Amino acid sequence: MTFLQILTLAIVQGFTEFLPVSSSGHLILVPHLTGWADQGLHFDIAVHLGTLLAVLLYFRSDIAMILRDSLASLRTRRMNFGARLAVFIVIGTIPAVAFGVAYKHFFPDGIRSVTFVAYNLIVFGALMWVADRYSSSRDNLQRLGWRSAIVIGLMQMLAIIPGVSRSGITITAARFLGINRSDAARYSMLLAIPAIAGAAVLGFAEMIASPEPVIWGDVGQGIVLSFIAGLVAITFMMRWLRSMNLNIFVGYRILLGIGLLIYFS
Repeated sequence: MTFLQILTLAIVQGFTEFLPVSSSGHLILVPHLTGWADQGLHFDIAVHLGTLLAVLLYFRSDIAMILRDSLASLRTRRMNFGARLAVFIVIGTIPAVAFGVAYKHFFPDGIRSVTFVAYNLIVFGALMWVADRYSSSRDNLQRLGWRSAIVIGLMQMLAIIPGVSRSGITITAARFLGINRSDAARYSMLLAIPAIAGAAVLGFAEMIASPEPVIWGDVGQGIVLSFIAGLVAITFMMRWLRSMNLNIFVGYRILLGIGLLIYFS
């Protein structure tokens, strides 16, 4: 891969992993729109690792709070906010792992159809608009309950499908449940940590065991560049949602989806 390809793919992954526009869908689109050879799953895994490092850094205070509260809860045997949040994240991760295993069994190379991505961008973008437009913002993470955690976790299963968006579907579910935009995004990104980490670990294990050569220089550059882009994207997303709605992302998804259907028809 050339440096331009690595830079482009890393920036695309870094920005779209945390914005509700589907990172996997955009990584599939890049080769089709540029004429480059498909970068393959190895590089996709590398840039996902870079964005994982970005979310760990940005939410380091939340992660520290969750770990501290969880340890305190084990000592006192009383559930506190951080321990409850840790349990909810585990609950929300299990369905995604189960669905991911099944998806990989039936689609070992994933679904990399542009038309499929385009329809998902439109449909799930419209669903996000409905959730954001007609749902209240009465609740925050402090009020997150078991039922809501289970629902959001079940919805996260769909995130593995290109064009859906992990952050998009979990924020949509949280908004339907009445959680305010900022906390919906915050929970979405915390919930993404074990899912992205698990996928990265399994992916690197497959790379090492695979007979196909891995170009570690490309992988390393992808990790670093996607980390930087991911950090910028998270900062933008969290600041944007403090005072703005999700319409900018809805509009982008729908326009991109329609444009792709027209371009590739």
